[in-house]
Amino acid sequence: MVTLHDLKPIHKLKRKKRIGRGGKRGTYSGRGLKGQKSRAGRRLKPATKEILMRLPKLRGIKFKPLKQKAKVINLSVLEKKIKGDVIDKKVLIESGLIKKSDREIKILSKGELTRAFRVVGLKLSKKAKEKIEKVGGVVV
Repeated sequence: MVTLHDLKPIHKLKRKKRIGRGGKRGTYSGRGLKGQKSRAGRRLKPATKEILMRLPKLRGIKFKPLKQKAKVINLSVLEKKIKGDVIDKKVLIESGLIKKSDREIKILSKGELTRAFRVVGLKLSKKAKEKIEKVGGVVV
């Protein structure tokens, strides 16, 4: 009967190449010149510590705010793109001016209006509201 401690490999064990002990490789023995990697007993630092040391030590939050900025649409764009007289989020999505994922939409006053619009459930700047009401539109 064969037991585990009786088993032996057929081939000889391959030894790890020991670099930097004289011999046929010259003075630096394939290690290069100076630096941590050329020294005996070198041990690289753990990656996490290195990353922490590289971070800038400054005050305050350096990350993007969680709240998204409002999607901005100008009156001149509304004048060109929208055929009807009612403007709400649904109409803006259908016309391709905003995406379904856009949470906050704000209408700004850049451009001139020639038609009256009825704006429902959207944020407006003061000037945009004045321009819409001046032409005879309604803001709800």
